[in-house]
Amino acid sequence: MASGLADAIRGLVHEKGISEDLVRKTIEDFLYAAYKRKFGTVENAVVRFNDDYSEVSIFARKSIVEEITDPVFEIELKDALELNDECEVGDELLIEINPTDFDRGAVQSAKQKARQTLREIHKDTLYSEFKDKEGEMIIGYHQRERNGNIFVDLGKIEGILPKRYQSPRESYHPNDRIKALIYEVSKSPSGLQIILSRTHTDFVKRIFELEVPEIYDKTVEIFKIVREPGYRTKISVYSNREDVDPVGACVGIKGVRIQAIVRELEGEKIDILKYVTDQREFIKNALSPAEVENVIILDESKRQALAIVNESQLSLAIGKKGLNVRLANRLVDWNIDVKTIEQFEEMDITIDSKRELNALFNDIEEEITSISELPGISEHLVELLTANNIELIETLVSMDRNDLEKLEGFTEEDIKNIETIISENVDIVEEEELEEEEFFEEQEEEKDEEESPEEETYECPECGAPITIDMTSCPACGIGLRFEEEEPDNEDGEKLEEEE
Repeated sequence: MASGLADAIRGLVHEKGISEDLVRKTIEDFLYAAYKRKFGTVENAVVRFNDDYSEVSIFARKSIVEEITDPVFEIELKDALELNDECEVGDELLIEINPTDFDRGAVQSAKQKARQTLREIHKDTLYSEFKDKEGEMIIGYHQRERNGNIFVDLGKIEGILPKRYQSPRESYHPNDRIKALIYEVSKSPSGLQIILSRTHTDFVKRIFELEVPEIYDKTVEIFKIVREPGYRTKISVYSNREDVDPVGACVGIKGVRIQAIVRELEGEKIDILKYVTDQREFIKNALSPAEVENVIILDESKRQALAIVNESQLSLAIGKKGLNVRLANRLVDWNIDVKTIEQFEEMDITIDSKRELNALFNDIEEEITSISELPGISEHLVELLTANNIELIETLVSMDRNDLEKLEGFTEEDIKNIETIISENVDIVEEEELEEEEFFEEQEEEKDEEESPEEETYECPECGAPITIDMTSCPACGIGLRFEEEEPDNEDGEKLEEEE
């Protein structure tokens, strides 16, 4: 039965990617379905393949009896002896069923079920295969186009490159080779659907992994990618090895690597910048190719920053239709405002921001108080001092050598290192100098008080309220006042007149 079956099985395994066991099970189900349609049961049906799967047969298992009560499950002894002369009552006999014994309806029903089963198996197999490849790169060929959507031949199945996932810079023609990202794999009643993309940032990431070996082996890693498909991409990278320049690795010798990536993206501009933890420096890098003079953090909680550039760099920093600064905002996750130096000087900003600006332009260093911030101090010394409840520089400076020797865990070398660090980085002001400075400050204050005597007061002639010489009316009763100087007849020297 079913000669050439082995070739058919091998064809299904090769073309559809279905395992041999699943194909064999499907054929068994096909025969069982035809048997059930003919005899109403499959309890006594047995399907057997030969060793190389080139032939398959179906048998009916029947018990040998003297008198038949159920012809489906029983056979008379005389009929059984014709098939096997050594059998006897009570034995079971496998009787091969000729396929021609099945009626046409049974065979058609079984075939339909087999085809449906094979389709489901094929769909499940492809789904498992491509679902595991989501986010990976794949290469196919332009097959046809409908309503702007491109159908791509992927070999085993057809993928779809929707119009919204196509770069506006690119155009496609039949039989064109298309490299795309497997974006989404899903099953539907109509079949398996594989959505491809050339606009997502992961597509750019996969291209960099293909072209830059340092990214593939994790020597250089991508921190973040932002993209406006067809126009510009910004990618921030960092290196896990000090001797490897992350930006240089991505560019390649004479730009050969980045040129290959730009060609794949059909000429889309790519800015590669180094990721740093310093937010000001990262914002500077993110606005490349513009050169930024300084970056001011306006509101750290709201992540608002101000980038100051020269007049010649303003249009480059903002970009066409604001594209460059918009991508920089997304890359660093800050709201960046770009101003020239002249525009900044006209701005009304907070005192804290102005103080920060002065620190940036005048290199004013903030005073440090923690011992961990001392230049040159090792983690070992910081841990020892912290274990002895010494965390402030002021506390450490107030201790002499005897105090340091009493600390737990300190060696002679540790004490010498501390003394060296303090002598090189801490300016100690002696107590006598402080007292002298305080003395001169008190003298200056007393001198200022003597030069600014209290203003002399008088009484209002009308109500007796206190008034001063600079008043033109009484603050209590409102009567007009005028002070005049006259030749003194006595020691008073002034005459107060009342003006109605």
